[in-house]
Amino acid sequence: MRAIQQVAEELGLGREDLMLFGDRMAKIRRQALPVPGEEPAGRIILVSAINPTRAGEGKTTVSIGLAQGLRRLRHSACLALREPSLGPIFGMKGGGTGGGRCRLEPSTRINMHFTGDIHAVGAAHNLLAALLDNAVHFRSGLDLEHRQVFWRRVLDVNDRALRQVVTGLGGRANGVPREASFDITAASEVMAILCLAEDTADLKRRLGHILVGFDRGGEPVTAAKLRATGAMAALLQDAILPNLVQSSEGAPALVHGGPFGNIAHGCNSVIATRSAAARADYVVTEAGFGFDLGAEKFFDIKCRGSGLWPSAVVLVVTVRALRLHGCPAGEGQEDEVEQIGRGMRHLDHHVRSVRAFGFEPVIAINRFDGDSKAALAAVEQGCRERGLSVARCDAYREGGEGARSLAEAVIEAAARPRPPVRYLYPLEATPREKIGAVARTIYGAAGVGFSRQARRELERIESLGYGGLPICIAKTHLSLSGDPDGACAQDGFELPVESVRVAAGAGYLLAFANRHGERSEGG
Repeated sequence: MRAIQQVAEELGLGREDLMLFGDRMAKIRRQALPVPGEEPAGRIILVSAINPTRAGEGKTTVSIGLAQGLRRLRHSACLALREPSLGPIFGMKGGGTGGGRCRLEPSTRINMHFTGDIHAVGAAHNLLAALLDNAVHFRSGLDLEHRQVFWRRVLDVNDRALRQVVTGLGGRANGVPREASFDITAASEVMAILCLAEDTADLKRRLGHILVGFDRGGEPVTAAKLRATGAMAALLQDAILPNLVQSSEGAPALVHGGPFGNIAHGCNSVIATRSAAARADYVVTEAGFGFDLGAEKFFDIKCRGSGLWPSAVVLVVTVRALRLHGCPAGEGQEDEVEQIGRGMRHLDHHVRSVRAFGFEPVIAINRFDGDSKAALAAVEQGCRERGLSVARCDAYREGGEGARSLAEAVIEAAARPRPPVRYLYPLEATPREKIGAVARTIYGAAGVGFSRQARRELERIESLGYGGLPICIAKTHLSLSGDPDGACAQDGFELPVESVRVAAGAGYLLAFANRHGERSEGG
């Protein structure tokens, strides 16, 4: 690894622009950050994927390999990626820093604690929860209704026993007993706010807008009304600064923010992406899970709010994911090539989604050791028959050299005139119409079913004036529908929406879609 100051020099940053965390990690100080709203000169390359298997398809590894491949071709390239959460690291999925010869370094430190950003987000979130319960306990002038408090607590580990709890037990001194719950820190609205804020002033404004509950008169109570904004912002004063590290081959990487793609908007921070694009010719960024979750939110939420817009889109596919979505045709021995042929219909769906935003995707085939030559050739042939730009990626084994052909295809795609800005829906549409637009265009749903609870919540949301916010749909990443076991489902299903929350600070409505909703009404 290079010293972090040498990595910084590649981006035109001096020692005075860095807040050092040892000799391998640093934060970029405020004076070196670009002006909010300023359009950077660098070309943003968005990396997404088809719906993955439970093991993941190596989207981060491909992103790192692509940046290294661009540098092999003598181009200035910088990564703009999310921070890993401790929950997945100690779970089935493992770390979030890539793999093989395409890793973020120092990998162990990035995966565990890093520069403390996620801990700061958790502290700010839980401070607001404590102030909220304090206001209920002391019956403050806000006259909070404890049964209408919906601000949850967070921690950065998977602890199933704390998902639903009762707090305030142990007598009057310990507060008012009420039902409460815990999320993982990556699902916190504070994390989403950190990643969508343009600067500290915008951070404070967004924190103040957080809706935590309602008073006895039915009026909304916000973090600003609790006078929590200043204290929360103080805890986040360093966390808002992007982190600088490097890849296995020394490519600069701004790794900042980590909202989950299946429950939040799944993108790294606006500040880091804008900073990278202001200091490099190419910026490789990714949007969580498949195109249906992370990339749609990248366009409709992150780009809409920041004014950023990519120059090219990469879709990562693997043989094993295409086989999963191909689904067995019947009993007996299955021909692998035929199964992949059926799985290509799943790729077709995501290609249509990419085109909905005006782009022609570059297909990156992330090769695994067990992939047969016949299977890889079938994927390539299927892409070429569809007129798609396609390249194999062997970056896991070969580093940047293994992504050279992918980098060449991306350069060609990014050289085309950038398509005009296009979103799936106007903000003036109703929340139901926005959810329907995403469900039909991106998921392939025939319609949307809203539970009784969701209908009541939507009525309240619109009456309070929050109906003009964009939509962030929380659902499984394993299929296009709300069913995690629905990889074989084709177009025409109904998407069930069981509830809708207001994330007023982040600036979107969070709609929860899964297969366990109540009986629904079509919409």
